[in-house]
Amino acid sequence: METKEINNETTFKPFDETKQITTNKSDVWIIFGILCTIFILISIIIFCTFSLATIQSTTIAKGVYIKGIDVSGLTKEDAKQKITNYISSSIPEEITLKHNDFETSLSTTQLSIYFNTNEAVDMAYNIGKSGNIIQKNLTIIETLFSNVNIDPGFSIDTNQLKADLQDISSKLPDKVIESSYYIDGNNLVLTKGQAGQVIKVDETANTIITQVNNLNIQNNYIELITEDAYPNELNLDSIYNEIHKDSVDAYYTQNPFVIHPSENGVDFAISLDEAKNSLNESQDECVIPLKILYPRVTTNMIGTEAFPDLLSEFSTKYAASNKNRTTNLMLAANKINGTVLMPGETFSYNKVVGARTIQAGYKEAPIYVSGRVEDGIGGGICQITTTLYNAVVYANLDIVERSNHQFVPSYAGASRDATVVYGAIDFKFKNNRDYPIKITCSVANGVANFKIFGLRSDNDYEVQITSRITGKTATAIYSEAYKTLKKNGNVVSTSLLSKDTYKRH
Repeated sequence: METKEINNETTFKPFDETKQITTNKSDVWIIFGILCTIFILISIIIFCTFSLATIQSTTIAKGVYIKGIDVSGLTKEDAKQKITNYISSSIPEEITLKHNDFETSLSTTQLSIYFNTNEAVDMAYNIGKSGNIIQKNLTIIETLFSNVNIDPGFSIDTNQLKADLQDISSKLPDKVIESSYYIDGNNLVLTKGQAGQVIKVDETANTIITQVNNLNIQNNYIELITEDAYPNELNLDSIYNEIHKDSVDAYYTQNPFVIHPSENGVDFAISLDEAKNSLNESQDECVIPLKILYPRVTTNMIGTEAFPDLLSEFSTKYAASNKNRTTNLMLAANKINGTVLMPGETFSYNKVVGARTIQAGYKEAPIYVSGRVEDGIGGGICQITTTLYNAVVYANLDIVERSNHQFVPSYAGASRDATVVYGAIDFKFKNNRDYPIKITCSVANGVANFKIFGLRSDNDYEVQITSRITGKTATAIYSEAYKTLKKNGNVVSTSLLSKDTYKRH
């Protein structure tokens, strides 16, 4: 039997590496594509969600600060309230200022400090809310990581601040004392100044403004910025030119009538060179005597021809047999006689008549003292006051000060009198007319007479005075007086002159 050999051979194909690599790369790209797609989808979702949140947001973006205060996530109203409270709590009622041991303060209310909180909050709120959706989102993301601090607009009353600092500068304990001068009676007093410190107003003001804007004034003080200062030297030539004045004679013109009053002049009683030597030799103060230069023609010397119209007249009677009392009446009347009162000027009885003394020639005559009649120096001169008072009322001049007697006097009815006490009670009236007035008076033959001259105008009235007793008790008399103005016989007005109370004898 023939045997056959069977060869079982296995055939192996060679491995194709190129094909395998291509297959793997394809899978990677597929996976990468899937991942990219997923990432894009997630990004889109996030972007859409973020954009939707941004569009619908009614609060301030994250990372936004105002004056260093975080306002992230707050509504506009909440942010305004938060910043307003913070600023208010950071500004005290007063700003403390110091200079060495000296301490003072400024009122913040008077400085009108203002922070524009509303504008700052509006700026904060609008971050990430303008532009297209991409710009909005980028701004919000940028703000989140880098933060934004908004400084509100700020204002302060700089003029008031500088004025306050100027005032404080004049009150520093080591302030500069300026040289000065003044007239004391018949002397010119010159005072030399002293060097000291003054506030540098502009620099100090800028420091205060900066500290206030930085809200760095609560529980802190600000040091005043000062510098050395020296007083101005006294210039005696300039002072002399200011002090020296020639006297001016009074005169008047007609058509129209115009009174030009007299004026006293003033001059050094020593030569200018002597005054300079005295000033140079003095340490702190120098006194230079002055002399008054009197005019040759005073206002009171102008005759009645310059006062063409008699405005009013009033007389009272006195007992000529009482020599002392008559002397007192004459002395007082002579002091007043010829007095010219310019428009707007006020007459003072005590100033014109002066003190009633023995040296002035006054005699003892009956006066009222604590409800009793006693002899006293100058007794009776109140009759001159009373006579003048009535003439003034009839001239329709303004009564400034007037008092009634303790008792109703014999020479005038109730509420028709006026009393004076030197140094205590005065009688004053004002020339309310547009032209000067002149007062003439006489005391003779038992009659005290006053006349007031001036220039009549279309505004003048006929004056009537009425008085009456309104009541009596066992100890007092009550009265009142009225002034009635008439024009062409018609009553224009009636006004109360006074209500008075007198003691009964």
